[in-house]
Amino acid sequence: MPFHPLWLVLILVVVLIIFGPGRLPELGGAVGKAMREFRKATSELTSEVTNATQPRPEPPATTPAAATETTAKPSTPEANPSKN
Repeated sequence: MPFHPLWLVLILVVVLIIFGPGRLPELGGAVGKAMREFRKATSELTSEVTNATQPRPEPPATTPAAATETTAKPSTPEANPSKN
C-alpha cells in the first residue's frame, strides 16, 4: 500500500474530529513522550545485549609464590634490624 499525502490529511481530519482542537497539543505531547521512552528503552536494551556478548578480559592471575614473596619482605628499615 503506497503512502499518499491524502491518507495523512484524512487521518488528521479524523483525529481532529474525535479529539477536538483543544486536546491536540496534549495528545501530541503524550505521543512524543511515549516515543522518547520507547527509544530510550530500546537503546538501553541494545547496549545491555552488546555488553553481554562482548568478551571480558580476565585479570592477571597472581601466583602463590609471588604473593608470599611480597608479604615476606619487610618494607621499612625499622622492621629489619639486621641491616642496620
